[in-house]
Amino acid sequence: MSRPFLTAEWRHLAMLNFAIDPEVPRPRVPAGTELDSWRGETLVSLVGFQFLNTRLRGVPIPFHRDFNEVNLRFYVRREAAGELRRGVVFIREVVPRAAIAAVARWVYNEPYAACPMRGGPRDRGAGYAWRHARRWNSFDVSVEGEPRALIAGSEAEFITEHYWGYTRQRDGGTVEYEVRHPPWRVWTALEAQLDVDVRGFYGDAYAEALAARPRSSFLASGSAVEVMPAGRLPVRPR
Repeated sequence: MSRPFLTAEWRHLAMLNFAIDPEVPRPRVPAGTELDSWRGETLVSLVGFQFLNTRLRGVPIPFHRDFNEVNLRFYVRREAAGELRRGVVFIREVVPRAAIAAVARWVYNEPYAACPMRGGPRDRGAGYAWRHARRWNSFDVSVEGEPRALIAGSEAEFITEHYWGYTRQRDGGTVEYEVRHPPWRVWTALEAQLDVDVRGFYGDAYAEALAARPRSSFLASGSAVEVMPAGRLPVRPR
């Protein structure tokens, strides 16, 4: 078995989920995959979390171990080796350090951007913010009580239990990588707030979906994770 490319802890994952017209993300679907849906609805998720104790190939990188990330993503799937692999495709990912963004773009061709960031867990919730074009963008969730184990077949399970990442490459091919972690415990949010310049940061195509009230919002406890080395999907003959 290959060694993980990256190990870390992902903690305090705030997730806002929106229904979207499937024709909006369809042009971004990597070759060899298809859109995934939950009960017939195509979803996009805005996710903020803490990246902690980060190591590349087992080596900690000075000043780049602990940081926040915010990403906007949608969901795909493919059949391989007799199993259904459910994965995510990132529309845009934000981190606070240029070196992190550069490595992710170089290794995976992921759409990373580097912006000043702040936020994290707070009493009864978590919130994340990033600065772009002289404006702070932010979102947060409020919870109470204790997190619960995932319920089979629930929306929270669908959102959190995607263990593969897929990225379209510059030549039209697709890179696939596995993300390993145990099931997370989640809180259903009592309240969610969003203040983001969607058109300016994500583009006009996502403005309508993200202007609506989130269809659901969660806070996941998180865990240690392993991101495995990427591999290219085989090219299908035409």
